[in-house]
Amino acid sequence: MGDTLVTVAAVLVMGVVFVNGWTDAPNAIATCVTTRAMSWRAALGMAAGMNLLGTVTTSLLIPQVAVTVYRSVGFDTVVEARTALCAALLAVVVWAVAAWWCGIPTSESHALLAGLSGAAWAVGGTVRFAEWGRVLCGLFVFTPLAAVGAFCLARWVFHLCRGCDRTATHRRFRRAQCAAGAATAFMHGAQDGQKFQGVFLLALIGGQESGTSVFSPPLWLAAVVALVMAVGTAAGGRRIIQTVGQEMVVLTPPAGVAAEAATAGCLLLCSLLGVPVSTTNIKTAAMMGAGAARRMSAVNWGVVRELVLAWAFTFPACGILGFFTAQLFLLVF
Repeated sequence: MGDTLVTVAAVLVMGVVFVNGWTDAPNAIATCVTTRAMSWRAALGMAAGMNLLGTVTTSLLIPQVAVTVYRSVGFDTVVEARTALCAALLAVVVWAVAAWWCGIPTSESHALLAGLSGAAWAVGGTVRFAEWGRVLCGLFVFTPLAAVGAFCLARWVFHLCRGCDRTATHRRFRRAQCAAGAATAFMHGAQDGQKFQGVFLLALIGGQESGTSVFSPPLWLAAVVALVMAVGTAAGGRRIIQTVGQEMVVLTPPAGVAAEAATAGCLLLCSLLGVPVSTTNIKTAAMMGAGAARRMSAVNWGVVRELVLAWAFTFPACGILGFFTAQLFLLVF
């Protein structure tokens, strides 16, 4: 039974990693594409490559996010851990595909943690609320910080560019935006790649380690996760880019650079602190902040309201899905 569950868990982890690259990574290149700093294909290639590099590099140097995710739940046996993990991953796949179909950039990170917690309760495991405190800190502290940071950066850039030739300025900022978009894609790999390494380790060693020492995920695991995420990114996500980069707010190249820089900086800080945040939430908040810096009406607040409701609904929906899916797995296995 343990061998069957670890096989199912491995397949589901890779499936969720692929879906994450497919639905979540396009957020990293949304502003690059909508401001025409890069073509769709070039942006996809850049995002896939930087996701791969970010996952492998940070897994070797700063694996704190993987540690936080691994320790967010605890189990008495390896079988319990694998059952809960399979149930949680299946719930995430269902939720992510449904969100993609609706063109809503939901957070697989929050879906994963909520589903895992619900499944842990179902199989008799424990939820470690100290680690969940980091998740809530990422949601309620760092997401607003990204919006405020992008707003301030955009206002500063607008001030510097006052009186400059508009065409020449936009041309220069489009070049800068390519570099800023690459940094965002790199940090997306750093954050999300580590999260899935953390859950893969749950399948391998069962979540029974409770010490405080920092461990490093093996290099082969980082490479596999990075490659699958890169392939998922290359598969594209035009629906998500249309919602975030066209319907919610349309940014000029200077504002796009501010949004990308704020996103990358915030994700770097969270990775150093071991705070698992949603790259979708951070990037979307930064785009809202940069758009509002020009004028508040530049942001379609109706779309923002829909996105916020979808994010808020993710926690209870995926928790419930994870709980009942785990009950089903217990009956089957």
